[in-house]
Amino acid sequence: MRPGLVLAVVAALAASSAFAQDKSAYDAVDPFIGTGGDGHTFPGAVAPFGMVQLSPDTDILPFKQSYARAAGYRYSDPTILGFSHTHFSGSGHSDLGDVLLAPVGGEAKLEPGEADKPGSGYRSRFTHDGEVAQPGYYAVTLTDSQVRAELTAGPRTGLHRYTFQKGARAQVLLDLRTSIYNYPGKVSWSRIRVAEDGTVTGMRETRGWAPGRQLYFAIRFSKPLVGKALYNREADVPYKGFAQPGRTPGDRAQVEGRALVGVFDFGTIDGPLVAKVAISSVSEANAVLNLSSDEKGFDFDGLRARTKAEWEKALGAVEIAAPAATRTNVYTALYHALLAPSVFSDADGRYRGPDNEVHEARTSDGKGFTFHSTFSLWDTFRAEHPLLTLVQPERRTSDVVNSLIASQQESPYGILPVWQFHGQETWTMIGYHAVPVIADAWLKGIRGFDEKAALDAMVKSATYAPYGGLGDYMRLGYVPIDKEPEAASKTVEYAYDDWTIARMARAMGRDDVAATFEKRAGNWRNSFDAKTGFLRARKSDGSFRTPFDPTAINYGSDYTEGNAWQYSWFAPQDLGGLVGLMGGDAATVRKLDAMFDFDNSKLDYSHAEDIAGLIGQYIHGNEPSHHVAYLYDYAGAPWRTQARLTQIVKSQYKPTPDGLSGNDDLGQMSAWLVFTSLGFYPVAPGSNEYVIGRPFVERAVLNLPNGKRFTVRAAGLSDAAPYVAAVTLNGRPLARSFLRDAEIRAGGELVFTMSATPNRAWATGVKDRPMSMTGYGTGYGKSGITAP
Repeated sequence: MRPGLVLAVVAALAASSAFAQDKSAYDAVDPFIGTGGDGHTFPGAVAPFGMVQLSPDTDILPFKQSYARAAGYRYSDPTILGFSHTHFSGSGHSDLGDVLLAPVGGEAKLEPGEADKPGSGYRSRFTHDGEVAQPGYYAVTLTDSQVRAELTAGPRTGLHRYTFQKGARAQVLLDLRTSIYNYPGKVSWSRIRVAEDGTVTGMRETRGWAPGRQLYFAIRFSKPLVGKALYNREADVPYKGFAQPGRTPGDRAQVEGRALVGVFDFGTIDGPLVAKVAISSVSEANAVLNLSSDEKGFDFDGLRARTKAEWEKALGAVEIAAPAATRTNVYTALYHALLAPSVFSDADGRYRGPDNEVHEARTSDGKGFTFHSTFSLWDTFRAEHPLLTLVQPERRTSDVVNSLIASQQESPYGILPVWQFHGQETWTMIGYHAVPVIADAWLKGIRGFDEKAALDAMVKSATYAPYGGLGDYMRLGYVPIDKEPEAASKTVEYAYDDWTIARMARAMGRDDVAATFEKRAGNWRNSFDAKTGFLRARKSDGSFRTPFDPTAINYGSDYTEGNAWQYSWFAPQDLGGLVGLMGGDAATVRKLDAMFDFDNSKLDYSHAEDIAGLIGQYIHGNEPSHHVAYLYDYAGAPWRTQARLTQIVKSQYKPTPDGLSGNDDLGQMSAWLVFTSLGFYPVAPGSNEYVIGRPFVERAVLNLPNGKRFTVRAAGLSDAAPYVAAVTLNGRPLARSFLRDAEIRAGGELVFTMSATPNRAWATGVKDRPMSMTGYGTGYGKSGITAP
């Protein structure tokens, strides 16, 4: 190579590196992504997996009008009510918004008022000018309140720092009435009390998404109180009891009821006021205990710095070189993937479980662990939990598995969580998808939990007949639609979960269990209609339900948040078998293309709020479609996977508030992007394989939990070169379209050579395709169905 050319190449590489690394991972994150549109994320302060999610609430509306504000904050809203301490990141349903504080400079109004009537209540207008959101930190200026509000958080506490206008009266309002997804009577009971030292404690029990949820809190202020007033704003209370001390709001040391408000007056103060808040599911005393767990004093900047360091460490698990917009998208996705499942046990290890009793987080051998909750398992089993096994210490996943096992043992029904938050079951969505989370972890070699108790919990969940038609599923080999709604979806999701039980049982030497669940894993075929080429719901007599419209989406129909187009591809454990039932490779590719290219112009899905991000009948804004673009690999056409991934990433993700096409669902949408950007995806968690797509970053390094490094490079990557020409692993050609988990954990380098044109010969052979339960070319066309 000529010297001049060498210098030019070196200069070009240096320039590329400079533009790709101009921001740290921490600074590349934009928590505002997803706060508009249907992303349902929040911009507030939270530590990695923190119990406290301290964030602004822009409006609280009646239950049926709340979908757009499922995370409490909506980027387009003009006002902020205050700052509450619990939020979901990207949920499709919602709750929380506990312990709302609102700083007021001047006289405090007791009602929130109306957004379009400035001064009608304690809510305040704000603008995005000067609003700051970073991992672990949020700041905004409240225009009407004339307060600069800053928030930071540790694992179990939140700190507010309020700077009031000079000479203004400093007051803080506490509202226990507000709740995300609100309705009259949602607060069953609540309490506020003020100790002689100024510590404010209390509780509330709500009957929302998780009925009977109890939350306790403790608040300390950095300045002494000069006055207080405690109110119960409940109207028409038929019995108020007898006279007692503290009958006026200012005299009360304690108030109980269903509509409580407290106002805390600090007079005119010098410097900022810091409020430190902790929460607990156990008791007020435990909330006080948690107050000192992160920050013993009121050192706002110190806690902010420590949480920033924790985020830098967590985000540093992946080093990314890519254009600025891509780095922001991917690092924000990684950030969102590290918010849940959240820590839920207190500093002393206690928590409230699904039986609404208090427990201590200890394993069967007496070792302590950190109990986690907020399990959106129907979403997160797919990519979120597999991602955590690569980017978090092994202890995180073992804590998660121990939490799932403990929940099963404490459940009144004796089964694993379905959709759990704050320790309480909501029964939302379908399947028993804690099962693949446990199996995937164990099969990857993650330990630190009782494997026998884990398998026992998995089997009990899969054999609890009253749940979701499981009794009929075990008897018939499918869930009958005339007895159970969403039966087609339940059949195939149960079958996949069963396969992961079989995989773990076989690896543990439990051949009896494995044999039972290997047979059940084939039940997906029993609802597949070879004549139409779609998954369909069967009735108890074995016939398919009619009429049949593969494009219809209705809640409580044959499918769960989807239709036949999306669910006909859900057999991740046996996709070779599915290709056979579809009619072979060419027919499968045609069917996949028909899905993506479908003309939706005459369809209206506006009644189905979770259906977003449509590309034909592919729906990226909801989880049943998330693996589908990778299925071309199973039909011998990896280059089509590469083309579809390009289409999806370009249309579904952008670094703006409306940059997520659908609910992030506690990190699943984000985990999909992280994996896909690296060039591979876990289509079948529990297989110990990742299906290869195409990379979207020039270079990435996984700093693995075992201390090793796995590097991904994309040579020649550009918008003009979206296809994979060749792949090497540790310098050797890789002819197959999948990676093994052990290959990643061993460290090494995966290199993609990118091209403007597809390589139609790479990884097309049957032996080069990802695993399939029945393999390729066997068992095609056999349904195994037997009419009762």
